[in-house]
Amino acid sequence: MTTNTNTILTHQEITHKIRRIAYQIYESNIDESEIVLAGIDRNGYILAEKLKAILDDISPINSLLCNVIIDKKTPLSPVKTSLNHEDYKHKSVILIDDVLNSGTTLAYSIKHFLNVPLKQFKTAILVNRSHKKYPVKADFKGISLSTSLHEHIYVSLEDKAYTVVLE
Repeated sequence: MTTNTNTILTHQEITHKIRRIAYQIYESNIDESEIVLAGIDRNGYILAEKLKAILDDISPINSLLCNVIIDKKTPLSPVKTSLNHEDYKHKSVILIDDVLNSGTTLAYSIKHFLNVPLKQFKTAILVNRSHKKYPVKADFKGISLSTSLHEHIYVSLEDKAYTVVLE
């Protein structure tokens, strides 16, 4: 069986979108001395690393990386982070993921951070889809797509061949 795949974003387009998001994060946090880039495990964390590299280059803001580990199949399980609560208390936190689909992963990840007083909380997403079950939104997004529920978005941020593909 053959599947139809369409490349939505090429390596160069993804690189431009990541750079633009980094500038938007900088603009939104221009008065901060330190922010936390909390990437949802795997692609969200890889995206957070790429944003940190650009932010370190374009701004004086010290950005801390935080890996957010959530079981996407059972989101009610406890969320774990690579930083302690004290590390992001009273700071600006940006929760980062590659694709916003139903909003489940983002909603339960947000819930974890709401247990700590924060200065500001925003979200950054590379691909925003329109199938939300929860009232979550992307504050910074690379691209918005209207897709059917049967279609899947695959994001690869490997090496020098980043792609976003619709199947």
